[in-house]
Amino acid sequence: MKSYLTRRALLRSGIASGASLVAAGTVAAQDGPDPLIIETQDWAMFTGDAVDATPYGMPIRFEADVIRRNVPWLTADPISSINFTPIHALDGTITPQGCAFERHHSGAIELAKEDYRLMLNGLVDQPLIFTYEDLERFPRENHVYFCECAANTGMEWAGAQLNGVQFTHGMIHNMEYTGIPLRTLLNEAGLGAAGDLADKWVYVEGADASSNGRSIPMEKALDDVIVAFKANGEALRKEHGYPVRLVVPGWEGNLWVKWLRRIEVTDVAVESREETSKYTDVLADGTARKWTWVMDAKSVITSPSPQQPITHGNGPLVITGLAWSGRGKITRVDVSKDGGMTWETARLGRQGDTKALTRFYLDTEWNGEPWLLQARAMDETGYVQPTKDQLREVRGENSIYHNNCIQTWALASDGRAENVEVS
Repeated sequence: MKSYLTRRALLRSGIASGASLVAAGTVAAQDGPDPLIIETQDWAMFTGDAVDATPYGMPIRFEADVIRRNVPWLTADPISSINFTPIHALDGTITPQGCAFERHHSGAIELAKEDYRLMLNGLVDQPLIFTYEDLERFPRENHVYFCECAANTGMEWAGAQLNGVQFTHGMIHNMEYTGIPLRTLLNEAGLGAAGDLADKWVYVEGADASSNGRSIPMEKALDDVIVAFKANGEALRKEHGYPVRLVVPGWEGNLWVKWLRRIEVTDVAVESREETSKYTDVLADGTARKWTWVMDAKSVITSPSPQQPITHGNGPLVITGLAWSGRGKITRVDVSKDGGMTWETARLGRQGDTKALTRFYLDTEWNGEPWLLQARAMDETGYVQPTKDQLREVRGENSIYHNNCIQTWALASDGRAENVEVS
């Protein structure tokens, strides 16, 4: 008969960090001492790489599977497409730039700092053009924010589709951005010519072939929008808009214009392609509602999940995942093991900025029983993440964008998980 150790028993015995656990979850029974402990290994017998072997540090080869992935059939061509953050393989909240998802409308361009120009025009007192060096001279700020594509989880509207949290929820990243508040640049140009700012807008566009122009209400532009040139302490990656991009905290990623080239103050919304035929919410009767920019509270369990099955067998288990809200901080995350019939409150990781990812953990025990795993987030406004049925009651099944429904993983007795729908 197998004997299983609880987490408490491990801690009592003082071997929690040193015990070797086999797949069944028991302390390994060996005929003799473990050679990996008592014998000198190659890595301890020879010198390693020199300090300049890799001038820019790269992940070790044993982590080669932690990469962005594309789903080829989602789009007609990878030039105008998306790939997904491997959120199942990450912990904490900060997304490494090399893992952060990409969304391009005409491919990632190369634009040198020396060739960069940012125009600020329209209803301003003095139209201005900034070089990259000009921007570096303004007072800067650092903030951690999540960026989520409006289409994240969009394939799940009609039912469970993609079997992996990287693919269902991986159109998101969370990075520390460094840049200048947009209001600083607007004030530099002067807004006297705009008159009453209550009904004014800014139209922003990128330097790539698609330009991807979007309209932003002046109220938001003067609030927390950032013209950013660093992420996680280093220059933006090409695929993330190097050398300068817009950061629009809490709002859909399509507004976070990359390779930012122009900001125009206007008295009306431009209503471009990206905010009329796209990035609007289609309702059951075929009409579409627009200006639904905010990404509402959402959460997902990243482990266990289809790409992160349980391999250690029965006993102590940490259920973990991510939660976020475009309206503020996450105040609570509940986890269900029975498809939403009962809930347990998870432990929240350390939170930083508002409108940033929050890590949650539920320390529990698993003894091979089937589970229907769900997470449900609540934010500081009192908003509670809805079920898919609750969303469908309002919006039907024609939508693509802003799907923040509760996600379900069916955990089988062998530790594998599958995307299922429990509405």
